[in-house]
Amino acid sequence: MRPDRPPTSEELNFGEPSTPRPAATVLVLRGGAQRLEVLLVQRNPAARFMGGIWVFPGGVVDPGEGSGEDGQRQAAMREVWEETGLRLAGPEDLALVSHWITPAQLKMRFDTAFFLAEAPPDPEVRIDGQECVDFGWFEPANALQRYEADSLPMVLPTLMHLQELRDLPSAEAAVVWARERHVQPVEPRVIQRDGLAHVVLPGDPEWE
Repeated sequence: MRPDRPPTSEELNFGEPSTPRPAATVLVLRGGAQRLEVLLVQRNPAARFMGGIWVFPGGVVDPGEGSGEDGQRQAAMREVWEETGLRLAGPEDLALVSHWITPAQLKMRFDTAFFLAEAPPDPEVRIDGQECVDFGWFEPANALQRYEADSLPMVLPTLMHLQELRDLPSAEAAVVWARERHVQPVEPRVIQRDGLAHVVLPGDPEWE
């Protein structure tokens, strides 16, 4: 897997770290017991943040949605509805998959809960055409192949989750896998190597 897109100088923060904004993202799956496909949406290329990038549906927590994981669950339900027109079963049915915190070296930071949920029967996706301009259901392995071929631009958290889903046989199996996970926060770091910024994950010798 190629490294994630390096941050640009405009994205880097050389002062005190900013406080991450609470956010939520949902890996929406379909396929039941037969197969596994995950929903990706393409952000508007004109967007200031991650324009043109393919992501899982999601966004920041609104003030009225509460705090902590409860607020993130409420935001996850709302964002999926607003961006895709899909109504998920309920916030309590979302399985927490991971918890990512944007590196302290970046200006725009998020404290993001990644949830997993099966799509409703016969899902009909309706993107908003403003924040998101395209969508697709992808087998994880196919999405990764298209990323390698430079036809599906994605960022590191999306790639890492697709790698984990790649070897699971079905959407139902993925739900079981997600509910058995022990989630620890993941906070990558940005390092300078050969005069360029690179993102590294915990466990990488350069992260230390």
